[in-house]
Amino acid sequence: MLHVYLQVLVYGVYVGSLYGLAAVGLALVFGVMEILQIAHGSVVMLGAYAAFWFFNLYGIDPLLSLPLVAIIFFLVGAFLYRTLFAPTTKLPTEVKVRNSMLLAFGLILVLDNLTTIAWTGNIRTVSTFYQGLSFGFLGIQIPCVGLLSLILAALLIVGLHLFLKKTYLGKSIRATAQSAESASFTGVNIGRTYSIATGIATALGACAGALVLLSSGVDPTIGMDWTLKSLLVAVLAGTGNVGGVFVCGLFFGVLEAIGSIFMGPYKEVIGLVIFLAVLIWRPQGLFSKQR
Repeated sequence: MLHVYLQVLVYGVYVGSLYGLAAVGLALVFGVMEILQIAHGSVVMLGAYAAFWFFNLYGIDPLLSLPLVAIIFFLVGAFLYRTLFAPTTKLPTEVKVRNSMLLAFGLILVLDNLTTIAWTGNIRTVSTFYQGLSFGFLGIQIPCVGLLSLILAALLIVGLHLFLKKTYLGKSIRATAQSAESASFTGVNIGRTYSIATGIATALGACAGALVLLSSGVDPTIGMDWTLKSLLVAVLAGTGNVGGVFVCGLFFGVLEAIGSIFMGPYKEVIGLVIFLAVLIWRPQGLFSKQR
């Protein structure tokens, strides 16, 4: 029985790393701009499609296409900010959250329906030489896809952490998240900072989608599920801690995996109960300080 638990734990860590990577983008946008970008799951879906078409048309492995996907969706994110979300940034917080959520909901309808029209509702998958490979460790099988996805997701999170801590642009994003008005007094270009932050968040979501493609494929309906998972993880962690969001993603993935043993299709109830408990007793999140 212990063997089964360990095998499920491996799967949970792998899926949780994808949850964490996707949620970091959502948490970054909300933490910096207080914009609720609920179309983030559609970004994950489109990132998976981008990786699929790079593989299908040009033979580029989904893992190798990650830099291309990141660059493309960084530009997409910056464009979305400039054209869609920029007018909301000067509104009061409550109005900003509400309006941005409505705008993002409209964006979901547009993106998901256009995707269905363009590529139908069929599930798209890729086949690489390493997808069926695994290796044994302490009596359990570790799939190569899961291990590679975990490593790449962790590297992206570490890279984002170093960017925010060590670079001028990263420090500008952090300063703007604390107080946009104060940051502007020190010479920070707030509009450019918001645009870069949205671009980074969108790129991370798209990279998560490229990794999702390897494990489960993609179709136009997966976006809402990934939005909900990202929201749950981001709220559990709280804003302002990139590593904390990733850890909460791992935690959530493990909870779901263990829950599948005892509760089958109702496994998500465990995560929802913990989510509600955090909202009641620690609404700022597990890794965030009161502001």
